[in-house]
Amino acid sequence: MRKNSIKNTRINGEVQKELSAIIRGEIKDPRIHSMTSVMAVEVAPDLKTCKAYISVLGSDEAKKDTIRGLTSAEGYIRRMLAKNLNLRNTPEIRFILDESIEYGVNMSKLIDDVAKKDASRGKMEEEG
Repeated sequence: MRKNSIKNTRINGEVQKELSAIIRGEIKDPRIHSMTSVMAVEVAPDLKTCKAYISVLGSDEAKKDTIRGLTSAEGYIRRMLAKNLNLRNTPEIRFILDESIEYGVNMSKLIDDVAKKDASRGKMEEEG
């Protein structure tokens, strides 16, 4: 099975949806921040491993705690995935912190700041 085959894309989507539901509703670990979302999932074609890209809206400490909490709950998460998804193998999950949303928000803020400065500079030149 090729990495980006239709079957693999479908499996990625199913695992992502199920993983989100498990993290949101099943895990009671206090380390896992309430604003945690599964951004993407890459299941290997042999279904042995899986990379889960996790986004956490919070401090750096909250991000580290969330990844630690998810890693310690991996066995439970795998059991829940096996129960809810009918896969030949239940993949071993590696949680990776995804900071792309935060990066995008910061970039957007910087662009807005520059736009405001340009607008105020334009008004000063018109008045002067």
